[in-house]
Amino acid sequence: MKHILSFFILLSLTSCGVVASYDYDKETNFKNYNTYNYYATIESGLSQLDNKRIIKITDSILQLNGYTKSTNPDFRINFYTKEGGVSNRNTIGIGVGGGGRNVGYGISGGILIGGKTIDQQVTLDFIDAKQDRLIWQGIIDGAIKEKASPQWKEAYYKKIIDKILKKFPPK
Repeated sequence: MKHILSFFILLSLTSCGVVASYDYDKETNFKNYNTYNYYATIESGLSQLDNKRIIKITDSILQLNGYTKSTNPDFRINFYTKEGGVSNRNTIGIGVGGGGRNVGYGISGGILIGGKTIDQQVTLDFIDAKQDRLIWQGIIDGAIKEKASPQWKEAYYKKIIDKILKKFPPK
């Protein structure tokens, strides 16, 4: 029984993926962009701690890809979130049933695993700093735990920002 429960927990964790989509200005030559910074005021809908996590992770990824943070950037970054309903996605159903001679009976139930999650959509906008126009946008849908630990949030945002920036710059 312990192995079956472990299997279902592992299955539920690996099957929950995030879906990312991208859009960009096809007339933009992304090779002209080497420096970046964030808008001074970002109204993301997240806590200051989550904002700092996203900025730190985005900085790390962009700098690994050769971009430099600058006070006079080629492009500016804005990000924001939309949060949807709260759900209990991770459950295990247990059922017992039987019957014979035209008589049936059954018992069923569900066990909540991992707590409630909140549907979350994170959008990253890259805006040309000189022309003030959107040049690239990435949107990713995910689900964040309602009562997540700081370590869990760090891993979650790392995963989604990694995935959203995989297609930047466009080829």
